[in-house]
Amino acid sequence: MQPFLSIIGLTEAGIEALCPTARQRLQRAKLVIGGLRHLALAEPLINNEKQVWSNPIHISIDTIIQQKSKPIVALASGDPFWYGVGPLITRHLKREEWESFPGVSGYSLAHSQLGWRGQDTITLSLCGRPIETLRRYLTPFARLLILSADGQTPYHVKNALKQWNVPTYRFHLLEALGGINEHVRCFSEKDCLPEHIHPLNMIALELDYLPFIPAKCGLEDHWFSHDGKLTKQNIRAATLSALQPFPGGLLWDIGTGSGSIAIEWILAYPTCQAIAIEHHHIRAKRAMENARTLGVPGLKIIEGEAPYVLENLPEPHAVFIGGGSSSEQMIQTVWKALKPKGRLVINAVTSECEMQLLECYKHWGGTLTRLHTEHYEPIGKFHGFRPTRTITQYAVTKSV
Repeated sequence: MQPFLSIIGLTEAGIEALCPTARQRLQRAKLVIGGLRHLALAEPLINNEKQVWSNPIHISIDTIIQQKSKPIVALASGDPFWYGVGPLITRHLKREEWESFPGVSGYSLAHSQLGWRGQDTITLSLCGRPIETLRRYLTPFARLLILSADGQTPYHVKNALKQWNVPTYRFHLLEALGGINEHVRCFSEKDCLPEHIHPLNMIALELDYLPFIPAKCGLEDHWFSHDGKLTKQNIRAATLSALQPFPGGLLWDIGTGSGSIAIEWILAYPTCQAIAIEHHHIRAKRAMENARTLGVPGLKIIEGEAPYVLENLPEPHAVFIGGGSSSEQMIQTVWKALKPKGRLVINAVTSECEMQLLECYKHWGGTLTRLHTEHYEPIGKFHGFRPTRTITQYAVTKSV
């Protein structure tokens, strides 16, 4: 059976760069959906209805799904499956219902222009993403290739780098790659960007040494703004180790406080996600500010009291409950929601909560660990080790 949907990637070279089969799909399509630029490039081959991608895009995707009875073409830029629309559409379809004709990716064109090793470059997109997304990738001597949302993105990036005190060795601006309007320019940190920038552009950064967010579990406490409701560095490192982050994993951080556990979970891998639950309005707001500062603006904050606000949330791969107490209702609710093979970690500081953890251990197994740290501090004219409050940590993997 021939797929009803053809996803075709266009470059600035236009329809001349398409293979014969892709050109045929365009000619026979009863509906062609794409951006204004895509539709203009493909106009000579479009014989029937055409639509511009909706905003929000899910409306157009619903249209595609509802019209499976006729051949449809979805137009995208370059490779539709590299920061493109491809995965947004195909996750709703069976594999035999769609086919793809990718063009040359803008990332590939940029690497060829710059002579960079693709496997050593950090690639990301700022299309529909906050500028803070960039922050976590700014590391010493890194090379970054950034897909811009429009002609204003390079100015936003330049201003953000200045605000974050990030020295730039070279700032490359690559416009309309692969087309007749292609233009590649390089700027130093002191140079001003041109007054007019093509809306289809990419930014390539070559960074010098800079202060950076360490890629490790257990950031120093000064990275987080807090009111004392913070899982401290050493305990946080042990907690994240117990949670075992993995690419694509979703965490529920219940009683998030400053957001430190949820933020570091997301920092572990670019595809990690977290939902932070906090009933205290000021703390929830502060957690979101910390997330933006540390380059993970995608952290989702839910204000409210758990377990009552947990209903209808996507099932987590891991759950962390911090603080001094956890009700039996809370623990049972998160255990039921937790995916099979998921991890539950609870830190307790009260005897009452410890008793609940002992019951959990009896029912579900796992491990119980006491975490105790001491810090060397002044004591009057002298010095000594001051103990912190002992934490009892329960960690368990859900078998089924």
